[in-house]
Amino acid sequence: MGRDVRNRVKELRVERGWTQQQLADAVGVSRQSVNSVERNRYVPSLPLALKFARVFGCTTDEIFELEERPPWLFECPRASK
Repeated sequence: MGRDVRNRVKELRVERGWTQQQLADAVGVSRQSVNSVERNRYVPSLPLALKFARVFGCTTDEIFELEERPPWLFECPRASK
């Protein structure tokens, strides 16, 4: 796909003084899921991203950022004729 999603979940959680478990309880997932999102090992579903936004009181764009890779990373060499 060529895209990575970066997020500010940990930053926003720590600013509020919440534990991973408190955030997990607030959005209805396991603490392990919050940990995976914070470590960029898991990209949350749209409903979960919206729950994060609601709990943090900000937009999804303020939490998640789509980072696109340069197109040249995915260019295939042309076959010579």
